[in-house]
Amino acid sequence: FAGLADVSIAEDIPVEGEITIPVGSHSPDEDYSTLDEPVRDTIMRDLKAVGKKFVHVMYPKKSSALLRDWDLWGPLVLCVSLALMLQGGSADSKEDGGPQFAEVFVIIWFGAVVITLNSKLLGGTISFFQSLCVLGYCVLPLTVAMLVCRLVLLAGSGTVSFIIRLIVVVAMFAWSTLASTAFLADSQPPNRKALVVYPIFLFYFVISWMILTFTPQ
Repeated sequence: FAGLADVSIAEDIPVEGEITIPVGSHSPDEDYSTLDEPVRDTIMRDLKAVGKKFVHVMYPKKSSALLRDWDLWGPLVLCVSLALMLQGGSADSKEDGGPQFAEVFVIIWFGAVVITLNSKLLGGTISFFQSLCVLGYCVLPLTVAMLVCRLVLLAGSGTVSFIIRLIVVVAMFAWSTLASTAFLADSQPPNRKALVVYPIFLFYFVISWMILTFTPQ
């Protein structure tokens, strides 16, 4: 480039044109962030999501809503509510009280974790937290059963009261079991579905037994 050494550019010559950085077209929704929305909108959106999952549990069908948009807020609320209602019941022995809050809380979450690990070891295709979400949300019918039993016990604790509570608990136990298997069974190998359903049956049976045998102090 020896010939270019004598070429000079006048300082008063304007440089024309624009220097732009090309960017892809994007919609305003791509710039939307939940960090910029009001706290009230965030809470309402989460509450609506939890409410929709409750509807899926009460009307179980083949839907991936509980698996796709999983969360643990609903299971936590149900577990705390059930533990609070079961706390302080009288057992067979007058010296020992019924299950305490921590005991019920641990039983529910430990049982859900064991079932989830069993599902994964058997070759389940859903994630750990997806399984916890389904098992936790399907406690909803049993929570409703516990509420009904508390109301029935306010009227008395005779034979009629026990029969009503038995019918309600058995119905809600079947509802919880069917709802959970409707979401989890398809994620298991066809020849191992029974090995997954059986622990689920035992899990909800233990919770149902605690509800049925509950009597206020």
